[in-house]
Amino acid sequence: MTSHDATLGARTEDLGRALQIAGSRLDDTVFGKVASSVAGVRERLALGVDHTVVALAGGTGSGKSSTFNKISRLTFADVGVKRPTTAKVTACSWSDDAATLLDWLGVERERRITRAGELDSADEAALSGLVLLDLPDHDSVAPAHRDVVDKVLPLVDLLVWVVDPQKYADDALHTGYLRDSSGMRASTVVVLNQIDTVPVGQRDNLVNDVKRLLRDDGLDNVPVIAASSKTDIGIDDLRGLLEQTVARRSVSAGRAAGELDAAATLLLSQTPAEVPWHIDTVLEREIDALARAAGLESVAAQVGAAVRNGYGSPEFRNPDPDSIALSRSRWLTGSGESLRPGWQRSLAESVASARDVTSAVSTALQGVTLDTRGPTTQPLTRRLALGAVLLAVVLGICTVLASTGVLPVGDTWTTVLGVAAVVAALAALVVFLVAMQMRRALAARRAQGVIASGRAALERVLRQTLGVPTQRLLDEHRAVRELAQSARDDGPSIPLRVEENATTGSQIRVSSTGDFGLTDLRSVRA
Repeated sequence: MTSHDATLGARTEDLGRALQIAGSRLDDTVFGKVASSVAGVRERLALGVDHTVVALAGGTGSGKSSTFNKISRLTFADVGVKRPTTAKVTACSWSDDAATLLDWLGVERERRITRAGELDSADEAALSGLVLLDLPDHDSVAPAHRDVVDKVLPLVDLLVWVVDPQKYADDALHTGYLRDSSGMRASTVVVLNQIDTVPVGQRDNLVNDVKRLLRDDGLDNVPVIAASSKTDIGIDDLRGLLEQTVARRSVSAGRAAGELDAAATLLLSQTPAEVPWHIDTVLEREIDALARAAGLESVAAQVGAAVRNGYGSPEFRNPDPDSIALSRSRWLTGSGESLRPGWQRSLAESVASARDVTSAVSTALQGVTLDTRGPTTQPLTRRLALGAVLLAVVLGICTVLASTGVLPVGDTWTTVLGVAAVVAALAALVVFLVAMQMRRALAARRAQGVIASGRAALERVLRQTLGVPTQRLLDEHRAVRELAQSARDDGPSIPLRVEENATTGSQIRVSSTGDFGLTDLRSVRA
């Protein structure tokens, strides 16, 4: 396998993997086009990309079969007023190992001839690897002829449209073919045949008119060669073009690269570069929404009240399904806003349904502890408070008895007893206030704990039911885009250029660097 084969193979497999990941998320048309390109390039790689396939296409009487014979320097293609009665392709190959490729192109064995061997002149070596096809007339009244043209055209590497001065403006040619070939302008040549039938002074005007029509078809830089298969005008230029193309890296490889590029670009159009969504930015908002739907703060408040008051049995009610459905809808809208419809549908199918989210919320919240027990120091503080109250009462009674003389103590002790009673009462009050504050603090902590545990449970639900499926889909979306980018060749295309020549009127030149411009197919869009 050559380095070109390996590179094309890697790009093809990248595109194949991208297509496999994207699957039904793509439009049927897009999927079909990309899948067709991948299958076609795989098949072409299996055949090898060392052949340059050139097809001569044109209408009845344009002279393409005569042009075929002039290029091949053989009299093999059907020529004359009486056209072939069946849809057959004629092929001339400058290679001994093109049989498999010709089978793939659907050329019957009796319609093939080979220009490779010791009997051929040495100058035929310059076309080694060329496979030249003469296609049936595109405007034939036989539907089978047009079917063959339509089948073969997408498979060729270089398309040579042969037109004549009488029918070069034929609407069937421009509407049915040339306008659909706007993405192939770097691999298309137009031969204005039978130029010998046009007065010399009118030839330039005729060529310019053909160029104008091509520009109208979106084919701005397509070369136009004025030729005559009768007088051999332009034939050497055309053969020179073919020699230059086969002398470089296989045009077939360039065409395969162009097909991959166009398919990758089409796939990229279905996977926007930026999907500005991150789970952490929406979690907080939707946790709030689920908390409201489940009455989390209300239950937390009930737990706090039960701790403070010493009674109460709070519990979670069933979450509000409408609120949860609305939250799920917001999630899908936010995360899928930049996705194409197929990806949005897949996202909606991937995440849990509103009913499942509701059930998961209810189950998760049942695992949140609703502890309404009082402080662990409550029995001790209660005994301390009761003891202080009893001590204050006893001391108060003693103070009253001492002040009335019932208890025989002096004034000093009476004062001491009074002060002690007040201190005991204050101590009882302090113990009571401390106990209340401890209960309030505990109630607040328990309420906050319920909220924290509940929100943590809701976050787990959101991540599991919505977040994980969403992130998985977005990861696959990114993977498809990265694989498609890897499958696309962003190198510049090298278009054909025509320069005026005093002898023949035109001359084809191809840049000495790069391939024969076939990667320009990346201009094709869905």
